[in-house]
Amino acid sequence: MSPSKGPTLAVRPNTKRATPPGPEVLQPSGWPAPKGYANGMAADGRLVVTGGVIGWNEHGHLPADFVGQVRQTLSNISAILAEGGARPEHLVRLTWYVVDMKEYLASLKTLGQIYREIFGSHYPAMALIQVVRLVEEAAKVEIEATAVVSR
Repeated sequence: MSPSKGPTLAVRPNTKRATPPGPEVLQPSGWPAPKGYANGMAADGRLVVTGGVIGWNEHGHLPADFVGQVRQTLSNISAILAEGGARPEHLVRLTWYVVDMKEYLASLKTLGQIYREIFGSHYPAMALIQVVRLVEEAAKVEIEATAVVSR
């Protein structure tokens, strides 16, 4: 029996920053390049993890609309990362939980603009899951983040 020949793994270092090397994008050769996310990430360093973050402000108020909640959620994640000594370019994974997949898909262009405003053009591994509801009933999106800060 001969070993199976699957795709080979290409590791593409993120060379756009002047700070110590950060996470590496894992992209199997021959696979189409993903848009707005990475297939995988590899990193070595200090782990910074958020809980499920929603889009409330410092007063506990949620924007009424989905896009406003995403904007505030990403801003909240950025603030939590900063508390842990991390920046958006240290992100290796985001897991999005949305109540309405159609609303998410209808907002993709605007969400991409908001994402780039807050996190720049660094795209970690991501998953998107539709849920029936979130603990905070008025919340339309909740995001968990994992970052690795190089030592």
